[in-house]
Amino acid sequence: MLSNKVHSKLCSPKQATQLSRAVVPLLSTSPLGYPTAIRVGLVASTQQRHGSNTRSFSSTPVTHLRDFFPAKETEHIHRTLPAWPHHGYTEQEMLDVVPGHRKPETWGELAAWKFMRFCRWGMDTCTGMRKDQKVDKNNPTTAVATIAPLTESQWLIRFLFLESIAGVPGMVAGMLRHLRSLRRLKRDNGWIETLLEESYNERMHLLTFMKMCEPGWFMKIILIGAQGVYFNGLFLSYIISPKITHRFVGYLEEEAVHTYTMAIKQIEDGHLPKWADPDFVVPDIAVDYWKMPEGKRTMKDLILYIRADEACHRGVNHTLGNLNQNEDPNPFVSDYKEGREPPRPAVRPEGYERVDVM
Repeated sequence: MLSNKVHSKLCSPKQATQLSRAVVPLLSTSPLGYPTAIRVGLVASTQQRHGSNTRSFSSTPVTHLRDFFPAKETEHIHRTLPAWPHHGYTEQEMLDVVPGHRKPETWGELAAWKFMRFCRWGMDTCTGMRKDQKVDKNNPTTAVATIAPLTESQWLIRFLFLESIAGVPGMVAGMLRHLRSLRRLKRDNGWIETLLEESYNERMHLLTFMKMCEPGWFMKIILIGAQGVYFNGLFLSYIISPKITHRFVGYLEEEAVHTYTMAIKQIEDGHLPKWADPDFVVPDIAVDYWKMPEGKRTMKDLILYIRADEACHRGVNHTLGNLNQNEDPNPFVSDYKEGREPPRPAVRPEGYERVDVM
């Protein structure tokens, strides 16, 4: 009997078996109109909090719809808790997030912005976006005018690609600052923890979406190649200019906020019926991490949480790019004088200027 919980493995029943037959498989579509770079099927399950008995109701063989990281229980360990528990948001904080853009002011910032636009073009091309599905080129990170809607599987491809990349910068920057702290025998004033937590948070986004879909082998190769180029590029750029690297990451997070805002808009406009289905529930990993309350566990709610995270990363990196990289403390984890509250990065798309937080 079908459970009343429907999980989100929502892609084409025909899958990555045809990927090797095309030169650019990510640009092709299946007979159902979905890109073939990712395997997602419609799955219903009877699920307990720490275990599940899943049955597949798609035409995709059940062996092809595997769980990448099933819950494991040892003789003594019941579960492993997150290293960085999420601090949570109010509903109003999530609704207040809006797309924004910090205009480049120096040649270095302009180069970072242009390179980010090149990366966005590459992602659009690799994920098979049509011309009518792209937003206004003159306002690429703020325009929310109606475009031709994407399918659920197209969105999942973009989410997976974006989050697999977004988890790299914080780890690279945190690692380099950690090593510098060891070499110079000096404190880092709170930067390392925030950067590593950012990387961890982005990985939780990826793990959540991995519970909804299974990438094909071509997509996995693309991710491996992209991560290799991205990691080494960020490693070199952070050594050369941490300020410009933080600005680049701020621009990356602007793209993320814009992407999730468009997805929310298309859900609200009724273009993504599977995600608007009242029986649709998000994976337990998301419920546990964000502590999502009962009645607020739809796909739209999940994307609101993730968008708020990206807005925080946007404001944090733009702010860090404005500070003295060697001496200034991290304003987001500091106690302020006279009871002043720490800055709230999600509400400042362009970040805080140094004079505002120091």
